[in-house]
Amino acid sequence: MTTTKEHDARMASMTFSSVYPHYVTKIERKGRTVDELHQIITWLTGFEGKELQYYIETPVTFEQFFAQATLNPNAHLITGSICGYRIEEIETPLTKQVRYLDKLVDELAKGRKMDKILRSS
Repeated sequence: MTTTKEHDARMASMTFSSVYPHYVTKIERKGRTVDELHQIITWLTGFEGKELQYYIETPVTFEQFFAQATLNPNAHLITGSICGYRIEEIETPLTKQVRYLDKLVDELAKGRKMDKILRSS
């Protein structure tokens, strides 16, 4: 699926720290925890502890965020629709990575079991 250049540019320029509070609100409203959110972010990006906290507190763009991440080798197993896009059909790598994270947060909020979210079985 082809996204527009404007859409891709918007994804690249958004900051992780500006979106993170929305992730927290979404998952907590559904009874999930920040620790679970951090677990899925760590699984996808490799960021944990102080490094993850740095990205939460610093206005780093998604482009910079994912440039520093070590994407989980099983990230390609994240499929389905998010925000009207089929993830597996998104051609722009950065937009696909942002949508991976969105999909994991969505699955967490919907009550999916953690081992399924983390594609461990």
